[in-house]
This record gives sequence, C-alpha cells and structure tokens, in this order.
Amino acid sequence: MVLSNIRQLLITMALISNFSFATEIDLVRYVESKKYPDLKQSYFVDLLTLALEVSKSRYGDYKLQPVNIEMAQARTSMMLQREEYIDLTWRMTSQTLENKLQAIYFPILKGLMGYRIFIIPKNKQHLFNKKTSLADLKKIDLGQGHNWADSDILLANNFQVVKGNDVSLIKMLKKGRFSYFPRALHEPWLEISDDEGLTVEKYLMLQYPAPTFFFVNKHNERLQQRLSFGLALLLESGQFEQFFLNHRITSGILSKANVNNRTSFPLRNPLLSDKTKALLTDERLWIKLK
Repeated sequence: MVLSNIRQLLITMALISNFSFATEIDLVRYVESKKYPDLKQSYFVDLLTLALEVSKSRYGDYKLQPVNIEMAQARTSMMLQREEYIDLTWRMTSQTLENKLQAIYFPILKGLMGYRIFIIPKNKQHLFNKKTSLADLKKIDLGQGHNWADSDILLANNFQVVKGNDVSLIKMLKKGRFSYFPRALHEPWLEISDDEGLTVEKYLMLQYPAPTFFFVNKHNERLQQRLSFGLALLLESGQFEQFFLNHRITSGILSKANVNNRTSFPLRNPLLSDKTKALLTDERLWIKLK
C-alpha cells in the first residue's frame, strides 16, 4: 500500500546507500502566469519549498525557479512529459495523468479539491435550496474547464457540463452559458472578490475523492525521491497538518464555507488509479469535516 507505512519509507530512504546527495543543487522549475496570476498558487509553492527545505540534509541545496509561460494545465503537463521548460507541476490526479507523468503519491491539499461549492449569479439562488435534490442539480447546466478531471468526473455522474477555458469560465457564467460553477472550498471567494454580481451558493456541496499531487517527469527519479522523502518527513512531524491549518489559502476554510450546514452529495470518481485509492485509508492525509 502506497504510504501505508511512512516510517518504513523514511528508513528505506535513509538506507538506500551511503552516497551523499549534498553535492548537487536541484533546479525545480514551475509555471507562473503573469497574465493570469493566481493567489492560490502560493499554497503549492510554499509547500514545495518546505518539502525541499526539510530534505536538504540528505539531498542538499535547491533552486526554485518560476517560468513565465502562458499555458493551460494540459499544455503544462505536456511540457513536463517532454522535459521542456519545467520540472514540476501540480494537478488533480487521474489514471491517465499518472500514466504520463510520475505522481508524488501524497495528497497535498488533503482532498480539498473534491469538496465543491458553487459560484452562482446572485439572481439565481432560487434555483438552489435545502430541498434541492441530486436529481435536480443534474438537470441544471454547470461549467467546468476543458481537460479538467472534474469535468470527466461530473460527466460520469450524469451532470450537464458546459466546458470552457479555465480563464473564461467566470465570464461564461455571467453571460448565462450555465447556471453554476462548482469550485473547491477554498476557491470561490478569491475568484469573485471584485464581482458584485456573483456570490457563493448557500446550501449545497458536491463531494468526491480528488487528490492533488505534485507531478514530475517519469525519468526524474531524484526529484521524485526527494519530494516523497520531504513530504513524508512533514507528515510524520506534524508540520504538514500545521501548514494546512495555518496557510492563508486554507486557514479556516471549513468554517467559512459552512460545510457542516450544507447538504452534501457524494459522487463517484472513476478516474482514480489503484495506487491513489490505496491512500484513502490513511486518515492523516485527508481533511475532516467534523
């Protein structure tokens, strides 16, 4: 079972060989958009930095380098697969993605991406209430991104999905192309903070297992091992839990989203690999709603 015994992983990594990795500086490049800056990206960069920092005693120094290239998620993954421009990305996982790239099997957002509340136009709250059923929701058009795993998950659960480019979805919602835009618990407020016509729906939530992983090229064994080692250290020491609870992007998000007073509809995720499913039983890796 992947990560079923973190202590064994640490022991194994320590005993692989007596070779010192400290003589090499690891360059870790990732995409950072200037045209469409995303404040939520700070969570991933900060966690990445922490994982690299705690692994310095074994792997030595590192250099984080943002690469200013405008590209969608699918393009980013393609560049990583080709070993061009970048060394790492982060995405919600799927079996298809894991076949192409090397996943670091550690859910870096504690499954937060699988808890979905809705951005809606303020004049459409009447479509959603405490009596709204799952069958009712499936009759209402929703918006999701091209090449997002969420789109495939929702289609597999028989929702009416209108696809668009990720940077255009808010505009499409405002133009009436669809009626609601499911977002992870920590996402809506930042995305509509300057838009008086949109709001966060009050009563409902979708829920499905949706780990987000760091991904590297399949040939980059060193970075894969280093990040696995660093994240395992953070988990064992309790630093990962404290990071998640206190980071400005995720701090207090369960209360802000009022999750315990929402009707939650569990959905299946048919995209998960066996390795990813094996993580679901380790309670330390996932958020707890209560």
